[in-house]
Amino acid sequence: MKRIILVALLLAMPLMGQAFEEKLYKQHGDYKIFFSAFNSSFIDPNIAVKNNIVRGKGKGIVNIAVMKSIAVGTPSTITGQVFNILQQSQTLEFVAIKEEHALYYLAPFEFENEDYLTFKITVKPNNGEPSYAYDFKFQKKMYHD
Repeated sequence: MKRIILVALLLAMPLMGQAFEEKLYKQHGDYKIFFSAFNSSFIDPNIAVKNNIVRGKGKGIVNIAVMKSIAVGTPSTITGQVFNILQQSQTLEFVAIKEEHALYYLAPFEFENEDYLTFKITVKPNNGEPSYAYDFKFQKKMYHD
């Protein structure tokens, strides 16, 4: 019986990996746009102070990174909004964070416990193509710590 369960898990792992991978980024043309939203309390206090991030109950961070090649972040203009289930919205104000070879964009937002949020994001890579923009959305249920 254990052998059957192990074989079933091994066969399902590539499918689980593909589903997990689809949640981590969106592919648009040559660009991979990585995204996540999480509680601000997950950030180390020293890093929060260094980057002017307010940590606390009901405070979240959305993180966007744009990459054309896997090792280098692409400078971009990121805008967006977050909506709760009642369609109350907050405008996301993204700030670029550059650390050695990494480049990503963070924006704070507020949420209630067990808020089901929809993030609507627009990415414009700063590559000289002014008409190029990619809109996408993702959803996340947020919990207080």
